[in-house]
Amino acid sequence: MKRQMPSTKELEREIKDRVKSMFRKDFEEATKEEIYRACAEVVNDVVIDNWLTTQKEFTKQDPKCVYYMSMEFLIGRLLGNNMINMRGYTEVMDALANLGVDINLIEDQEPDPALGNGGLGRLAACFLDSLATLQYPAYGCGIRYHYGMFKQKIEDGFQQEVPDDWLQTRYPFELERTEYEFEVKFGGWVRYENQPDGTTKYIHEGYNSVLATPYDMPITGFDNGMVNTLMIWDAKPKEVFRLQSFDRGDYSKAVEDMNLARNLTEVLYPNDNHIQGKELRLKQQYFFVSASLQRAIAKYLRFHNDIMRLPEKVVFQMNDTHPTLTVAELMRLLMDEHGLGWDDAWEVTTHCVAYTNHTIMAEALEKWPEDIFKGLLPRIYMIVEEINRRFCEEIRAKFPGDEEKVHRMAILADGQVKMAHMAICAGFSVNGVAALHTEILKNVSLHDFYEMYPEKFNNKTNGITQRRFLMHGNYKLSDWVIKKIGRGWITDLSQMEKLTMLLDDKKSLQQFMEIKLENKKRLAKYIFDHNGIVVDPNSIFDVQVKRLHEYKRQLLNILHVMYLYNQIKENPEMEFYPTTFIFGAKASAGYENAKLIIKLINNVGAVINNDKSIDNKLKVVFIEDYRVSNAEWIFAAADVSEQISTASKEASGTGNMKFMLNGAVTIGTMDGANVEMYQELGGKDIFIFGMSSDEVIAHEKNHDYNPVDEMNKNPHIQKVLSQLVNGNYSIDNPELFRPIYNSLLNTECTERADTYFVLKDFASYCEAHEKIQEAYKDREKWAKMALSNVAHVGKFSSDRTIQEYVDDIWHLDKLELK
Repeated sequence: MKRQMPSTKELEREIKDRVKSMFRKDFEEATKEEIYRACAEVVNDVVIDNWLTTQKEFTKQDPKCVYYMSMEFLIGRLLGNNMINMRGYTEVMDALANLGVDINLIEDQEPDPALGNGGLGRLAACFLDSLATLQYPAYGCGIRYHYGMFKQKIEDGFQQEVPDDWLQTRYPFELERTEYEFEVKFGGWVRYENQPDGTTKYIHEGYNSVLATPYDMPITGFDNGMVNTLMIWDAKPKEVFRLQSFDRGDYSKAVEDMNLARNLTEVLYPNDNHIQGKELRLKQQYFFVSASLQRAIAKYLRFHNDIMRLPEKVVFQMNDTHPTLTVAELMRLLMDEHGLGWDDAWEVTTHCVAYTNHTIMAEALEKWPEDIFKGLLPRIYMIVEEINRRFCEEIRAKFPGDEEKVHRMAILADGQVKMAHMAICAGFSVNGVAALHTEILKNVSLHDFYEMYPEKFNNKTNGITQRRFLMHGNYKLSDWVIKKIGRGWITDLSQMEKLTMLLDDKKSLQQFMEIKLENKKRLAKYIFDHNGIVVDPNSIFDVQVKRLHEYKRQLLNILHVMYLYNQIKENPEMEFYPTTFIFGAKASAGYENAKLIIKLINNVGAVINNDKSIDNKLKVVFIEDYRVSNAEWIFAAADVSEQISTASKEASGTGNMKFMLNGAVTIGTMDGANVEMYQELGGKDIFIFGMSSDEVIAHEKNHDYNPVDEMNKNPHIQKVLSQLVNGNYSIDNPELFRPIYNSLLNTECTERADTYFVLKDFASYCEAHEKIQEAYKDREKWAKMALSNVAHVGKFSSDRTIQEYVDDIWHLDKLELK
């Protein structure tokens, strides 16, 4: 039976008692961090009771379960999320208030678990939330990174990467499960023996190995007592210290296993600009895949004795290409550990694994050098060779005489192992994550595979969880919506459509905008506290927060800010509604151009923010270390949402949905899920600019775009570009931004000048911003536009997305809980 959260009075007593028992202090003496830990333990008591109940029902009902395989789970802080989902947030907030403590200060003591980086990881976290809320059995499977990707520091405008030591003290919402440790092997060689029955036994020898230990995290459903599990794998050496090696003077060999284990789980996405980085990344992928599959099969075999029926109870969803080794490792386990022949193992595997594609970008479809792959994973490589051989024969049978197609589609080709090809070959389902993205996959990026397996391809437009990004991140708006239309939207976001009845209600529009202003004041205080910049909450908050990649075009945004600054300087009396441009983004450690764009944003900000002559009409803010916890405040405060990727490049986007949910109006291209947002809004209340995906793809195919032409016909572009290299924003080093200049106008840095059509879309982008300026001046009109976005967000819940996965791919049954 579901355990409820205690009452406010009980919570007061329990928190005080827990402070005393944990820290030997009276409550009044406790630090905020100690109060946080006491609160976490009180909440955990309820979570674990419900977790136990869920597992007992899991055993009793024996439902089919999805294992969601992902290199990232950007779950955010769990204390607040668990309190929201167990309907205890208000009670804890009131209990702390009665004790003289602000709940926000207590929640701020929790580190953001550094288990992910961008949209891929946050999507995985939203999916786990929805699976638990909808009562579908699920395990998330990932890695327990000790330092995440990195913690971002901005020093002199440059990004500096420092370790994100989120495990510096024990994390209260994880449970070490040493009873489920499994060995994972790397390197060595494979010996084979012919058996009397005519089969061949493969024996892996000379390997190094680690023990994979799972740390389970509870994933609570909303108000239903359901608690699923995120299992993140840590590594420890099987042999801590080899004394014999040490005595021989081979000191590195003596601690080889320890170093292997330590390196495996230190960081997310190690820099792979060198061989060692590539090897480590491949090891990480195999490590968590192998451990997860071993645990899944062991769990299945505890209650079932026929491994051939595994697909009836288990499905492995591969979140992008990172977990594609699921295919070959499942084959290895079925054949080498459980005695199946190739055909039977392939039958089981191809009915167990499914693949989600998250990118159109060719460089993001992972490819591994064969020599690295073969050296690290010799038995897996043998299996991939056989999968490839049979797959090529299948292609030849379907397209006889077309050896070029065979070469394009092969898993092993050009000295590389092509992971997406293996995922499509073996997966029973291949899905894109927005309608446009899926069509581009079918017709352009993966057209050969679509021709061969049209029945596998389907679309599942991404979504977000409204519990995290409205109920928790924007509780004032959440409470207002509940007062206006009830609580049904919390588990059925389509009910937000009821808000359309308020679009002509002036009092409601005023209340709505007052909440937005309160959220802007909250963010303005955060900016002052962290950046030392004073921003006006009454200005337009124009926001672009997301991973920094050139196709996402933060560069277009800051070039436009430079243009606006020029206009204001040249025309001091021009009518212009004050605007604060807010950026937040991490650039991968080895991505030099992206890091230079961060420096440009900060340098432009330093010039503009200190120019008193413009009378605070423009401000530029770069928020350091963008992550889930500060993202919630940013989404709640935004007026304008920048979704400006080059059309055809963004698979879906989910930040666009979070902004929409919180009442921001989008400026964007017809790319990814923006297309479906435009459709849901009926083509209104959104600012669209730039080329279409068809136009972009045509230019790329025909090689007929010359950015110099765009510069020559637009004096505003000429001036902005000249300011990149004349010292205007880098007095001490005028050549600092030369690589950005070069990337836009010649091929010194890139294969094609202006690869992502920044200059081509510049004029259209400026025109769209002029329309925003006009619309915002009419405050009632803007309020209607913003509220319309909230009212039409219903499609973009991860609950809807997960239900589509269940209905079309996974075919799960709900776990019935009393």
